[in-house]
Amino acid sequence: MDLICMDIGIMKMIEIKPPTSFVDEISKENIFTIFLAGSIEMGKAINWQDKIVEALKDEKDLVILNPRRDNWDSSWKQTIDNPNFVEQVDWELEGIGDADLVVFYFDPETISPITLMELGTCKNKKAVVCCPDGYFRKGNVDIFCEKYGLYQEYNLTSLIHHIKISKRWFPLLKEIEI
Repeated sequence: MDLICMDIGIMKMIEIKPPTSFVDEISKENIFTIFLAGSIEMGKAINWQDKIVEALKDEKDLVILNPRRDNWDSSWKQTIDNPNFVEQVDWELEGIGDADLVVFYFDPETISPITLMELGTCKNKKAVVCCPDGYFRKGNVDIFCEKYGLYQEYNLTSLIHHIKISKRWFPLLKEIEI
């Protein structure tokens, strides 16, 4: 399923996965949008995205952009000539650009070169990073976060807490930016 709605409230928490369009949902007023950037390497990375979605299922006015595609086909050539691959990458880049908060998780069991690349695009973006001990480039991630003022959390529990606090402050921050 590409679009999942949970709970009853002002607006249900919505999880959107590619290739489903998210433009209509995130353009609504007072909607807080997060993008889950991080390790996906199938068979190596834990499904941390599901843990985040489950922990936030009772939140309202929240859109979660989750790039972990349900119908990913590992036989797809990862080239600019493959329309399925281009669609996936475009969806992710647009999601990172449009999100109110980009949430990064670096699984220590993975290399996650794409996640490192995505982090590099967020030096001027609101982002929070969880890079546990054991990740092979933790030092690089730590230095990047310090240099560009990105918050770091040290486990999924504190990452989820950070998301909830960011969401609570979001309406006030939107007013200040105007």
